Amino acid sequence: MSNEILTHVERGVMTVTLNRLDRKNSITAAMYAAMAEALGSAAADDAVRVLVFQGHETVFSAGNDIGDFLTQPPASQDAPVFRFLRGLGTFAKPLVAAVCGPAVGVGTTMLFHCDLVYAGDNAAFSMPFVNLGLCPEAASSLLVPQMLGYHRAAEALLLGEPFMAEAALEVGLVNRVLPPTEANAYAQSVAQKLAHKPLSSLMETKRLMKQGQQQRVLEQMALEGEVFARLLGAPAAKEAFGAFMEKRKPDFSKM
Repeated sequence: MSNEILTHVERGVMTVTLNRLDRKNSITAAMYAAMAEALGSAAADDAVRVLVFQGHETVFSAGNDIGDFLTQPPASQDAPVFRFLRGLGTFAKPLVAAVCGPAVGVGTTMLFHCDLVYAGDNAAFSMPFVNLGLCPEAASSLLVPQMLGYHRAAEALLLGEPFMAEAALEVGLVNRVLPPTEANAYAQSVAQKLAHKPLSSLMETKRLMKQGQQQRVLEQMALEGEVFARLLGAPAAKEAFGAFMEKRKPDFSKM
């Protein structure tokens, strides 16, 4: 497993830590593969009752590593990123996240699959897919309107501008806002509370709350993946990524 993704199991809780601070926890294909493996391992291990995602108190994730993404684009539904997203969408045990600092792209959309989310007051959530000439992923085109309402979702997904922790709390994306130095520890304390409850009851309650939703989520992920792949080869995405690598503003005036 990649050392840029750390996993640790203690007292029924698996903690998955994004550990690439020098690159703002931007995610590579290898990291997606490691997180998909962690989800699969946690799902199959009776000793694991809860899974926690966390980053650093200064940054959760800057989203995809653009350089890695361009050299290893997701070519099929078996690509690591899609395996990770399907793992999130089908994970039957409680999922908890602690988020501080920037949470860009998948750093935000993955949270819509978590059951409990705790944010540092420095958290900044953004889903700038349109700004890259792409479309949403992780079934966020379904889940974001459900949680935020259509107009707030349109603002978040069409403009792609950041919204802060208090706004995320207001719309229900996060459960509590804390000082950044306390968020990871608080998420761990909640995970321990969950781990001491009967797992069968936790899983059945989660299943009932999501009844009828899982298949729709997986279908939306597949649809988004098809559109994402098509847009990735289109002129707008090529201009956006070229501008990013060249550190200039993209020009979409003819697209």
